[in-house]
Amino acid sequence: MINDLTPIATSTRADIVEIRIREYLSNKKLKTGDTLPTELELAEALDVSRNVLREALSRLRMLGLIETKKKRGMVLSAPDILGSFERVLNPQLMDENTMKDIFELRLVLELGMADLLYLRKTDKDIAELEQIVKKDKNADAEEFRISQEIAFHGKLYEITGNNTLKRFQTMLMPIFGFVLSNSHHSIKSGVSHSDLVQILKNGDRDSFSDAMREHLRPHIEFLKER
Repeated sequence: MINDLTPIATSTRADIVEIRIREYLSNKKLKTGDTLPTELELAEALDVSRNVLREALSRLRMLGLIETKKKRGMVLSAPDILGSFERVLNPQLMDENTMKDIFELRLVLELGMADLLYLRKTDKDIAELEQIVKKDKNADAEEFRISQEIAFHGKLYEITGNNTLKRFQTMLMPIFGFVLSNSHHSIKSGVSHSDLVQILKNGDRDSFSDAMREHLRPHIEFLKER
Protein backbone atom coordinates (compact mmCIF):
# COMPACT_ATOMS: atom_id res chain seq x y z
CA MET A 1 0.00 0.00 0.00
CA ILE A 2 2.86 2.39 0.78
CA ASN A 3 4.04 2.02 -2.81
CA ASP A 4 0.99 3.96 -3.93
CA LEU A 5 2.40 7.12 -2.35
CA THR A 6 4.63 9.41 -4.38
CA PRO A 7 7.12 12.01 -3.08
CA ILE A 8 5.77 15.51 -2.60
CA ALA A 9 7.37 18.03 -4.94
CA THR A 10 9.48 20.58 -3.12
CA SER A 11 8.00 23.38 -5.20
CA THR A 12 4.49 23.79 -6.56
CA ARG A 13 3.84 25.66 -9.80
CA ALA A 14 2.63 28.62 -7.75
CA ASP A 15 5.96 28.59 -5.86
CA ILE A 16 7.86 28.70 -9.13
CA VAL A 17 5.64 31.44 -10.55
CA GLU A 18 6.19 33.53 -7.43
CA ILE A 19 9.95 33.16 -7.81
CA ARG A 20 9.81 34.07 -11.51
CA ILE A 21 7.77 37.21 -10.80
CA ARG A 22 10.23 38.24 -8.07
CA GLU A 23 13.07 37.75 -10.53
CA TYR A 24 11.19 39.82 -13.11
CA LEU A 25 10.70 42.68 -10.66
CA SER A 26 14.38 42.60 -9.76
CA ASN A 27 15.72 42.27 -13.32
CA LYS A 28 13.53 45.08 -14.60
CA LYS A 29 14.62 47.25 -11.65
CA LEU A 30 11.01 48.28 -11.06
CA LYS A 31 10.32 50.86 -8.39
CA THR A 32 7.36 51.58 -6.14
CA GLY A 33 4.45 52.79 -8.25
CA ASP A 34 5.61 51.15 -11.50
CA THR A 35 2.93 49.26 -13.41
CA LEU A 36 3.15 45.49 -13.85
CA PRO A 37 1.95 43.47 -16.85
CA THR A 38 -1.66 42.27 -16.72
CA GLU A 39 -2.64 38.87 -15.37
CA LEU A 40 -3.25 37.63 -18.90
CA GLU A 41 0.17 38.81 -20.07
CA LEU A 42 1.91 37.21 -17.11
CA ALA A 43 0.02 33.92 -17.47
CA GLU A 44 0.88 33.69 -21.16
CA ALA A 45 4.54 34.64 -20.62
CA LEU A 46 4.93 32.05 -17.86
CA ASP A 47 2.76 29.46 -19.63
CA VAL A 48 0.58 28.81 -16.60
CA SER A 49 -3.13 28.96 -15.88
CA ARG A 50 -4.73 32.08 -14.45
CA ASN A 51 -5.54 30.16 -11.24
CA VAL A 52 -1.88 29.29 -10.65
CA LEU A 53 -0.84 32.86 -11.41
CA ARG A 54 -3.45 34.31 -9.07
CA GLU A 55 -2.25 32.10 -6.23
CA ALA A 56 1.29 33.41 -6.70
CA LEU A 57 0.05 37.00 -6.96
CA SER A 58 -2.04 36.64 -3.80
CA ARG A 59 1.12 35.73 -1.89
CA LEU A 60 2.86 38.84 -3.19
CA ARG A 61 -0.16 40.93 -2.21
CA MET A 62 -0.09 39.50 1.30
CA LEU A 63 3.55 40.55 1.55
CA GLY A 64 2.61 44.03 0.36
CA LEU A 65 4.80 43.81 -2.75
CA ILE A 66 1.99 44.50 -5.21
CA GLU A 67 -1.42 46.14 -5.12
CA THR A 68 -4.18 46.88 -7.60
CA LYS A 69 -4.93 50.48 -8.48
CA LYS A 70 -8.10 51.66 -10.15
CA LYS A 71 -7.55 52.32 -13.87
CA ARG A 72 -3.88 51.30 -13.56
CA GLY A 73 -4.00 47.62 -12.71
CA MET A 74 -1.25 45.99 -10.69
CA VAL A 75 1.55 48.21 -9.43
CA LEU A 76 4.62 47.60 -7.34
CA SER A 77 4.11 48.83 -3.78
CA ALA A 78 6.33 49.49 -0.79
CA PRO A 79 5.86 46.53 1.59
CA ASP A 80 5.24 47.07 5.26
CA ILE A 81 8.39 45.30 6.44
CA LEU A 82 7.28 45.00 10.06
CA GLY A 83 3.60 44.36 9.41
CA SER A 84 3.75 40.57 9.46
CA PHE A 85 6.09 40.65 12.43
CA GLU A 86 3.62 42.78 14.38
CA ARG A 87 0.80 40.31 13.81
CA VAL A 88 2.64 37.32 15.26
CA LEU A 89 4.77 38.94 17.98
CA ASN A 90 2.86 37.53 20.92
CA PRO A 91 4.56 35.81 23.89
CA GLN A 92 1.79 33.19 23.92
CA LEU A 93 2.79 32.13 20.41
CA MET A 94 6.52 31.81 21.12
CA ASP A 95 8.72 29.46 23.04
CA GLU A 96 11.15 30.80 25.62
CA ASN A 97 14.18 30.57 23.32
CA THR A 98 12.49 32.76 20.71
CA MET A 99 11.55 35.38 23.29
CA LYS A 100 15.09 35.32 24.63
CA ASP A 101 16.49 35.88 21.13
CA ILE A 102 14.15 38.80 20.48
CA PHE A 103 14.93 40.38 23.84
CA GLU A 104 18.65 40.08 23.10
CA LEU A 105 18.03 41.91 19.83
CA ARG A 106 16.35 44.70 21.77
CA LEU A 107 19.35 44.98 24.10
CA VAL A 108 21.72 45.23 21.14
CA LEU A 109 19.62 48.04 19.65
CA GLU A 110 19.67 50.04 22.87
CA LEU A 111 23.40 49.53 23.35
CA GLY A 112 23.95 51.06 19.92
CA MET A 113 21.50 53.98 19.88
CA ALA A 114 23.80 56.63 21.40
CA ASP A 115 24.78 58.13 18.03
CA LEU A 116 21.18 58.78 17.01
CA LEU A 117 20.27 60.11 20.45
CA TYR A 118 23.05 62.69 20.43
CA LEU A 119 22.25 63.61 16.86
CA ARG A 120 18.58 64.32 17.47
CA LYS A 121 17.90 64.98 21.18
CA THR A 122 16.27 68.29 22.10
CA ASP A 123 15.74 70.18 25.36
CA LYS A 124 12.08 69.15 25.19
CA ASP A 125 13.09 65.49 25.00
CA ILE A 126 15.33 65.84 28.05
CA ALA A 127 12.53 67.54 29.98
CA GLU A 128 10.14 64.69 29.14
CA LEU A 129 12.68 62.11 30.29
CA GLU A 130 13.10 64.01 33.54
CA GLN A 131 9.35 63.86 34.11
CA ILE A 132 9.39 60.11 33.58
CA VAL A 133 12.30 59.75 36.00
CA LYS A 134 10.40 61.65 38.71
CA LYS A 135 7.90 58.81 38.80
CA ASP A 136 10.60 56.15 39.19
CA LYS A 137 10.82 56.63 42.95
CA ASN A 138 7.30 55.21 43.23
CA ALA A 139 8.14 52.17 41.13
CA ASP A 140 7.86 49.61 43.92
CA ALA A 141 4.93 47.67 42.55
CA GLU A 142 5.93 45.21 39.84
CA GLU A 143 3.38 46.44 37.31
CA PHE A 144 4.41 50.06 37.86
CA ARG A 145 8.10 49.20 37.59
CA ILE A 146 7.56 47.57 34.22
CA SER A 147 5.47 50.49 32.95
CA GLN A 148 8.22 52.91 33.98
CA GLU A 149 10.86 50.85 32.20
CA ILE A 150 8.75 50.83 29.06
CA ALA A 151 8.00 54.57 29.30
CA PHE A 152 11.66 55.53 29.74
CA HIS A 153 13.14 53.28 27.11
CA GLY A 154 10.24 53.99 24.76
CA LYS A 155 11.10 57.69 24.96
CA LEU A 156 14.70 56.91 24.03
CA TYR A 157 13.48 55.10 20.92
CA GLU A 158 11.28 58.08 20.12
CA ILE A 159 14.23 60.48 20.40
CA THR A 160 16.15 58.52 17.75
CA GLY A 161 13.62 59.79 15.20
CA ASN A 162 13.76 56.40 13.47
CA ASN A 163 10.22 55.22 12.78
CA THR A 164 11.25 51.59 12.30
CA LEU A 165 13.01 51.58 15.67
CA LYS A 166 9.95 53.14 17.33
CA ARG A 167 7.62 50.55 15.85
CA PHE A 168 10.00 47.79 16.81
CA GLN A 169 10.10 48.98 20.41
CA THR A 170 6.30 49.05 20.54
CA MET A 171 6.15 45.51 19.22
CA LEU A 172 8.67 44.36 21.82
CA MET A 173 6.68 45.62 24.81
CA PRO A 174 5.04 42.22 25.52
CA ILE A 175 8.44 40.51 25.33
CA PHE A 176 9.98 43.21 27.52
CA GLY A 177 7.32 42.70 30.17
CA PHE A 178 7.78 38.95 30.10
CA VAL A 179 11.53 39.14 30.66
CA LEU A 180 11.27 41.80 33.37
CA SER A 181 8.65 39.85 35.26
CA ASN A 182 10.92 36.81 35.27
CA SER A 183 14.21 38.60 36.01
CA HIS A 184 16.18 38.41 39.22
CA HIS A 185 15.65 41.62 41.19
CA SER A 186 18.83 40.89 43.21
CA ILE A 187 20.94 41.96 40.22
CA LYS A 188 21.33 45.70 40.54
CA SER A 189 22.69 48.21 38.05
CA GLY A 190 25.02 51.02 39.03
CA VAL A 191 23.31 53.37 36.56
CA SER A 192 19.73 54.50 37.00
CA HIS A 193 17.33 56.21 34.61
CA SER A 194 18.16 59.46 36.35
CA ASP A 195 21.87 58.92 35.71
CA LEU A 196 21.23 58.26 32.04
CA VAL A 197 19.23 61.47 31.70
CA GLN A 198 21.99 63.53 33.31
CA ILE A 199 24.61 62.04 30.99
CA LEU A 200 22.38 62.58 27.97
CA LYS A 201 21.90 66.16 29.11
CA ASN A 202 25.49 67.07 30.02
CA GLY A 203 27.77 64.22 28.96
CA ASP A 204 29.12 62.91 25.68
CA ARG A 205 28.13 60.01 23.47
CA ASP A 206 30.80 57.60 24.68
CA SER A 207 29.92 58.22 28.32
CA PHE A 208 26.29 57.53 27.55
CA SER A 209 27.16 54.27 25.76
CA ASP A 210 29.17 53.08 28.76
CA ALA A 211 26.38 54.07 31.13
CA MET A 212 23.74 52.31 29.04
CA ARG A 213 25.83 49.15 29.06
CA GLU A 214 25.95 49.23 32.86
CA HIS A 215 22.25 50.09 33.06
CA LEU A 216 21.36 47.02 31.00
CA ARG A 217 23.82 44.74 32.80
CA PRO A 218 21.13 43.12 35.03
CA HIS A 219 19.25 42.02 31.91
CA ILE A 220 22.41 40.66 30.33
CA GLU A 221 23.28 38.81 33.54
CA PHE A 222 19.73 37.46 33.65
CA LEU A 223 20.09 36.12 30.11
CA LYS A 224 23.32 34.36 31.02
CA GLU A 225 21.38 32.31 33.53
CA ARG A 226 18.63 31.23 31.19
